Amino acid sequence: MKRFLLCVSLCLLAVPAQAQMKVDVGVPAAQGRQCYTPEEAEAEQGIRIHSELMVIALNCQHMTPKGWKNFYLQYQQITSRNANLIGGYENTLINYFALSGRPNPERAFHDMRTDFANKVSTDAAKMRPDIFCANFAPRLPKVDKMSTADIKAWAANMDASHPVSRPFCQQ
Repeated sequence: MKRFLLCVSLCLLAVPAQAQMKVDVGVPAAQGRQCYTPEEAEAEQGIRIHSELMVIALNCQHMTPKGWKNFYLQYQQITSRNANLIGGYENTLINYFALSGRPNPERAFHDMRTDFANKVSTDAAKMRPDIFCANFAPRLPKVDKMSTADIKAWAANMDASHPVSRPFCQQ
């Protein structure tokens, strides 16, 4: 029992302090939690949005219309301005992966982020670059004008076209 508590304590220390949250009572430790709280679902959507913006910025930066801010520079500024929100989302998901029993929660988070970016990159590869950028690049100036609260509200709005990867936990 002491070994178990020591292991749990060490595992919690490995997760950033702001990411720590209450473990669901009644969930077997071996299985871990396999559902999302609303905050975890929002975090996944927020990271999906941020990953999509990154791919758009990288693919379309050379097509920035004259007189517009470079798309990649715009993405970097959005990221910098919203670093606390994005970092919070990252911590929330790393903590979720720890609670779900993943042996390397950080790796699981990075794999998720990579999967999101790969999906958008695959969609981009199926289109001509000019068509992809014409359709998706306008998102960058739109998000650039959004406040952190607006981005948070967007991520919290569960859209059927972008479902989260886990079911919601029963309240």
